[in-house]
Amino acid sequence: MKNIVLFLLLAVSQVSVAQEESKRSPFTINGYVEAYYSYDFNKPQNNTRPAFVYSHNRHNEVNLNLGFIRGAYNTDNVRANLALMTGTYANANLAAEPGVLKNIYEANAGIKLSSKKNLWVDAGIFSSHIGFESAVGKDCWNVTRSILADNSPYYEAGAKISYTTDNGKWFLSGLILNGWQRIQRVDGNSLPSFGTQITFKPNANVTLNSSTFVGTDKPDSARQMRYFHNFYGLFQITSRFGLTVGFDYGLEEKNPETTSTNTWFSPVLIAKYAASEKVTLALRGEYYDDKNGVIIATGTADGFRTTGVSANVDYQVLPNAVWRLEVRNLKSKDEVFARGGKGPSKTDTFVTTALAISF
Repeated sequence: MKNIVLFLLLAVSQVSVAQEESKRSPFTINGYVEAYYSYDFNKPQNNTRPAFVYSHNRHNEVNLNLGFIRGAYNTDNVRANLALMTGTYANANLAAEPGVLKNIYEANAGIKLSSKKNLWVDAGIFSSHIGFESAVGKDCWNVTRSILADNSPYYEAGAKISYTTDNGKWFLSGLILNGWQRIQRVDGNSLPSFGTQITFKPNANVTLNSSTFVGTDKPDSARQMRYFHNFYGLFQITSRFGLTVGFDYGLEEKNPETTSTNTWFSPVLIAKYAASEKVTLALRGEYYDDKNGVIIATGTADGFRTTGVSANVDYQVLPNAVWRLEVRNLKSKDEVFARGGKGPSKTDTFVTTALAISF
């Protein structure tokens, strides 16, 4: 009798598990909200921070940097994502996009090409394949983005083919794109842009990434080819201490009649330390050199040649909520930072605090 009872209990439990699995839908919904306050000691008169800052760019006001709601559909062979957003990030980064495209965070669909290998083709609007910092603040080690991140693509539109090895150590991708951070291609430009990404994870504590971009963001009549490479490494040295090392290097033709180029580059180093289960500290050092104004035009003799230092503290209020505070200073060779009611300055200091909640 005892064996019969055990058999019946086992059978009931198996039926329950099967029913629970059958209820699991391939469709999921999630979201993110990041509110912030930033005070710039240069006190810009229009309350907008320097033009090369695209995240947390409003001075002396409580605002929304990024809020989005995403619907995702995932099966073994098909996947799709649609996320709509709002916030000052969207206003600044998608200013060149027309109409409702300004409110699309991502919209893409993909199919698996192989029944045995992790080989996919996807098309639509994606987060950029370039860089270690994204628009989602909670996923970044600092409150604000580095100059490197703010001045390379956050998003892109096009199609890509990607492959992940069976052991998960290698990720390879090739992309055809509408341009340098473009959903809608520039009028008069008939040339698509291209990109590659190679990620190597030899173990759980190390990630090495190489991403490239080749293309132009100008009409055919004024075409200037751009060649860009981003490299970064993520190193979890101990359970509490991690390092991020990044380097951007780019070239762009000086004008359509020549193959000579202007260059820009940017190294960055970030250290993160988990002081406790709830408190995390981070320090960032960076340098951005764009003396010819390819990405950040200043009209000054030495262009934009700026060093930055920032200190950051995070407090994990709840598993899905983090409060953050950052102090940051930028110092340039020329007077490139505007000051409200005064002449330009070589320095800019600002404090930013943010509350980020994911659900």
